[in-house]
Order: sequence, then structure tokens, then C-alpha cells
Amino acid sequence: MTIASETRTGKTHQDENFPVASWIIHPRHRPVILAFYNYVRTADDIADHVTLSEAEKLAYLDTLEAELQGHGDSQPEAVKLRQALAARGMPPRHALDMLTAFRMDVTKRRYEDWDELIDYCRYSAMPVGRFMLDVHGEDRATWAASDILCAALQINNHLQDCGKDYRGLSRVYLPRDALAAAGASVEELGEAKASPWLLACLHDLAARTESLLEQSRALAGEVRDFRLGLEISVIQTYAERIVRLLKVRDPLSQRVHLTKPQFLLYSLTGIGCAMARRALPSRPITKPAADA
Repeated sequence: MTIASETRTGKTHQDENFPVASWIIHPRHRPVILAFYNYVRTADDIADHVTLSEAEKLAYLDTLEAELQGHGDSQPEAVKLRQALAARGMPPRHALDMLTAFRMDVTKRRYEDWDELIDYCRYSAMPVGRFMLDVHGEDRATWAASDILCAALQINNHLQDCGKDYRGLSRVYLPRDALAAAGASVEELGEAKASPWLLACLHDLAARTESLLEQSRALAGEVRDFRLGLEISVIQTYAERIVRLLKVRDPLSQRVHLTKPQFLLYSLTGIGCAMARRALPSRPITKPAADA
């Protein structure tokens, strides 16, 4: 088997819709965060690879899992993350949870309802937030709000890329029942512009995602680490802006991503919001319900 990183698309942490180990995070945490990101990005790119067979993808993911747990040294991303976690006395559980999602990406291309989509997010997104909280030594009581925020970020991404995912990978994260309720079909995702029915479905899903973001808003003020709180607030602000775009635009034909000037603007907005929220009492957070 070749090195898994040879399957990488070239996408880095600087190309994501949210900051990854940005300057806000304390420098002592960045190495392990970047090691985690590079491992996960490698696995994600394997799952999305357009020429690898299903069997080849699963074999690569199995190797990444085995080497993260100490069985081999052929995959640099696995070795680096293993060493970084060991240096901090952290288990690999969050990275291993994410491999479950990437295996789902290889073998599962449709989701029946919101419940199934949230279940996917439990493996594809929630471990990222939990990992960040663990890196900073935060209380696990913060996991509930983090899970909600991470699920919202993931669904935002699914809505942004729904046309590309369908055309390039025949993968559809939009729940079948939501499409059916709007009178839309999966095949419409291949069009250059969304039909009124598909657009209604997309806007409804964006509204449901917005409700998740309303529930996660207190997280930035709940974490003890001040710099992590700032980072979370910036991410929350990005997500809220993106979901507002998704509620009114067509992701098949219109821009639903932030520009670099917007990233800067909403970073400053998020930092300001974090300062204000820390002065206010937090509200209790509930876990992301299937019908949140």
C-alpha cells in the first residue's frame, strides 16, 4: 500500500470554512490540533477520492486506524498524531470515531431522515469539538453544546456542497423525507439551478440548522479557556452568517461561502461577542435532539 497522504486533494487547514488552530489558540495547543487535522483530512480525502475503489478506500482507512493505535509506522499522519496524543496523555478515541464517519461516506450515500443525519454528525463532526475541548482540559459538561455546534457546522457544509457532492460522489446528505415533503427529487441536485421545490427543501433544512446554532450560542462563554472561548465565538459567528445565506440563496447557482474580507469581519465580530457573552449568565444546554 502507498502512503495514504498521496491521496490528498491539497486542501489544508487554511481552506476550511472555520478556523483550525488559528492565532487565537495558544501556541502550545497548535501542534496536536494540526496533527489531528492532518490525520482527519487524509482520511476524509480517501473517502472522497474519485478513482479509488470502495475496497481500496476501506483498506486505507483500516491502515490509518491500526497505525494510530500503534500497529505500524508506514503512514506519517497516523504516526504524528499517535505521538502527539501520547505526549499529552490523550487517547485516540475522537480520531477513531471520525473514521466511522469516513467509512460511512464510502458505503452509505443516502440518509432517510433528520435522525440519520444527526447520527452521522455524531461521528463526522462532534468528535472534532470534543477533541478541542479535551485538548484544553475543559469539563465534559461542555460537550452537549459543542455537539450541537459541530452538527450545525456539518449540516451547513452539506447544504453548501449538496450539488458538488451529488455530481462528484453520488452522495446526498439531504434527508429523503425532507426532499419528499417538498416534492423535490435527488436528481435535481445535478441541475445548474435549484427548482422551487428543491430550494424550499434547502431553505427549510437551513432553518432547522439555524435552530441548532441558537442552542449552541452559549458555548463560547461556558469554556474556561479564554482563547478557546474566542475561537468558538468566531466559529459560531461564521456559522450563523453562512446559515443566513443558506436560508435565502440557492447553493447550486449562488455563492454561499464567505469571502476573505468577510472572514476578517466576522472574526472581529465573534471576538467582540465572546467578550460580551462572558459577562452574561449562561443558559443550560440540551443535547441535539433528532428533531432539533
